[in-house]
Amino acid sequence: MKKGILLINLGTPKSPTAKHLRPYLRRFLGDKRVIATPDVIWKPVLELMILPRRPKFSAQMYKKIWSAEYGSPLAYYTKRQAELLQALVPDTVVKYAFSYSEPDISQVLAEFEAQKVTELCIIALYPQYSTTTVGSVSDDVMRFYHKRTYVPNLKFVTSFYENETYLKLLADKIKEYWSKKAYDKLIISYHGIPESYVKKGDPYQAQCEETTAKLQAMLPDIEILHTYQSKFGPAKWLEPATDETIKHLPKQGCKKLLVISPSFVADCLETLYELELENRVYFEQAGGECYDVIPCLNADPEFIELLKDLSEAVT
Repeated sequence: MKKGILLINLGTPKSPTAKHLRPYLRRFLGDKRVIATPDVIWKPVLELMILPRRPKFSAQMYKKIWSAEYGSPLAYYTKRQAELLQALVPDTVVKYAFSYSEPDISQVLAEFEAQKVTELCIIALYPQYSTTTVGSVSDDVMRFYHKRTYVPNLKFVTSFYENETYLKLLADKIKEYWSKKAYDKLIISYHGIPESYVKKGDPYQAQCEETTAKLQAMLPDIEILHTYQSKFGPAKWLEPATDETIKHLPKQGCKKLLVISPSFVADCLETLYELELENRVYFEQAGGECYDVIPCLNADPEFIELLKDLSEAVT
């Protein structure tokens, strides 16, 4: 028996340029799990309206978070998570992959196959399940094995929002920040999804709300606001929106704000640009005085231990 662990996250462009954003966005926005609009309507919109313009705009945002030292933060931290986990489980083959960029899921699954891994634990790096993320990962894995002669014993971690270690990690980070400054409120911001997906049975909203409820129970003295970010397109998304909430808080007496985003385990465009840079401007322009964003779990040793525990819990 030979064991393997595969960590999977969303992906990232090769560089912060329109040239590399275009194929990345084509793959991402072309996923039916992400955009459920019928192809006859969506493909012309994607190819004729979004891809000719969006890559250049997105590249400017990525340039602001791109590291001169290691490039894409998401790629760097996902790789580090795999490296550190490998050190904890030396007898297990640990790799990482992305849904919409390199290393591709099918490519890395082929590597496990070549190494004759017989037991494979797949951890989708999304604490809360959504069809747009974990559902898409499942599609890619099943598509790879659909016509394979040999299929290893597969174990799939599809969420871990209820995990006590995960919740304690978040609560401890919040307490650490809160003890240093007299914040007025804490915003817990999750990546949003269209309301229509929830109505079709996606449990994401319920799992996000449960995450917030559990954190509130662990932090009874902190006033918490639950919001959703990263809206894309004209469809109605989960509310309240993080940016709109932040714009109104200073007028309501909230001058010092702390923000955390539990739906991300590696810092990325949504945390480093949208939350850290963009929303900071909204808050300060509205009269806010102090605005801090807690980093994602990234390469935190306790998070790496959690990944190890998750892999062992299903094997």
